[in-house]
Amino acid sequence: MVWGSPEANCQEAARCIESCEPSDLYVLPEMWSTGFAVEPAGIAEIANDAEGCYAMSLQWMLLEAHKKNAAVAGSLAIKEKGKYYNRFYFVRPDGTFTIYNKRHLFTFGGEDKKFTRGNERVIVVWRGTRICLQVCYDLRFPVWMRNRKDYDLLLVVANWPVPRREPWDILVRARAIENQCYVVAVNRVGKDPSCIYNGGSVVVSPYGKIIAACENDKVNCVTADLNMETLEEFRKKFPVLEDADDFDVKKASWLCK
Repeated sequence: MVWGSPEANCQEAARCIESCEPSDLYVLPEMWSTGFAVEPAGIAEIANDAEGCYAMSLQWMLLEAHKKNAAVAGSLAIKEKGKYYNRFYFVRPDGTFTIYNKRHLFTFGGEDKKFTRGNERVIVVWRGTRICLQVCYDLRFPVWMRNRKDYDLLLVVANWPVPRREPWDILVRARAIENQCYVVAVNRVGKDPSCIYNGGSVVVSPYGKIIAACENDKVNCVTADLNMETLEEFRKKFPVLEDADDFDVKKASWLCK
């Protein structure tokens, strides 16, 4: 990513997508158009300007989704009604989109000081697959992303730096195993003013096995096929989700069956 330059990053994202095999879904990292900014002033894009136009990077996602007849997903630093959000956009080729505002802001880095956290867990359905949208630090909070038998794919976009790379590698596989789902976890490479990133973007099977991975320390793309029939057969054969505890996120208390 080029720091704070949506135009340059849109161009690079377009090049990457063009190099991929035709797909149903293209996934970009967290804050892919600017880099991860804990000080959003001057970096964040306006959700809607005075004329009602969307943020430039969102407009690009809409055009790219239409062009590829596919969904395009990734998060942006967004300003809306005086508040800043780390907002995950899931964009469809028909011009519609769904948003998820990052729930767990990275307090260690100060993200919580300027950004407003989201309170809604978001599932989208795309071409028959139920997809849970999550952003970076959310990965450390399994209760929030616990599969309530309502999704098949966990989509995590991130700016996860080198010093904490080992937890990233462990957690993306753990989330696949415990939620009996596919995980697509997309991280950036390169540098920003605070951190160095070396990637680790992977596609993980419900068994916790890596079925596709990008190269470390390199801008590159990888494509994988996700088989929903195989997932359903695994869930019927080994019904882990049927034995899960209930948890009321709003009350933050365990509920006894």
